[in-house]
Amino acid sequence: MENNTTSEDKRGRRKIIQGVVVSDKMDKTRVVTVERQVRHAVYKKFIKRRKNFMAHDEKNQSNVGDKVMLMETRPLSRHKRWRLVEIIERAK
Repeated sequence: MENNTTSEDKRGRRKIIQGVVVSDKMDKTRVVTVERQVRHAVYKKFIKRRKNFMAHDEKNQSNVGDKVMLMETRPLSRHKRWRLVEIIERAK
């Protein structure tokens, strides 16, 4: 019997979200806004909903305007529960 367990099996499936960096003022922390579309219950129109997440950026790679991918992680501080996985698109 082989024991092939990946890191995903041990830790469970982690959420991944995409957003845009809106602040890089803090050291190793980025504020990322994530926009999603929700259908209105009565009028059935789509509404944009935004939420800000604090994400850990170990090497201070991202800047304001960059499109980034975040992954859920253990609590790193009072507000940080996400970490930067990759920069999808640099700001122009």
